[in-house]
Amino acid sequence: MATNGNTTTRNRRRPAGAGLTSEQNAESGFRASKELSENVQRVLVDLIELSLQGKQAHWNVVGRNFRDTHLQLDEIIDAAREFADTVAERMRALHALPDGRSDTVAETTTLPEFPQGEIDTSEVIDLITARLEAVVGTCREVHDDVDDEDPTTADILHSILERLEQLAWMVSAENRTASKN
Repeated sequence: MATNGNTTTRNRRRPAGAGLTSEQNAESGFRASKELSENVQRVLVDLIELSLQGKQAHWNVVGRNFRDTHLQLDEIIDAAREFADTVAERMRALHALPDGRSDTVAETTTLPEFPQGEIDTSEVIDLITARLEAVVGTCREVHDDVDDEDPTTADILHSILERLEQLAWMVSAENRTASKN
């Protein structure tokens, strides 16, 4: 048994809430700065837009390798939605307010507008690859500033980068031809 002043305790635990810094206190916890919130919000809107544009492509793709492209788009949409949810929930954990409203997404995304109507599979491949690379670009643009303030959020960006770069490579390979050695 440990002795603490005039009292004897059975363990070395400190009393609830005693000696915790504001960063350690889960109730008030670490709070994202305005810059961190804005940087992570940029990633969030691009992920939401990627999922929406992926669905638009999914519904309107036609042509050779339709089924493969259609299924690849589902994979991209699922990844974008999952990452958007992870990013938004991370923002809330940091006491930031994610904004996924359609007006906010449309006004602030870096992704260009997706064309309306039927689109040939080869064009969809190029359009979706460009959008995947745009989201990757946003993640890379904000990464160092995010990492400086919150390495945990930067780790989330690493996961997003790894998966979206893999998807961009796999999708873009559909339109490539083998180089001759």
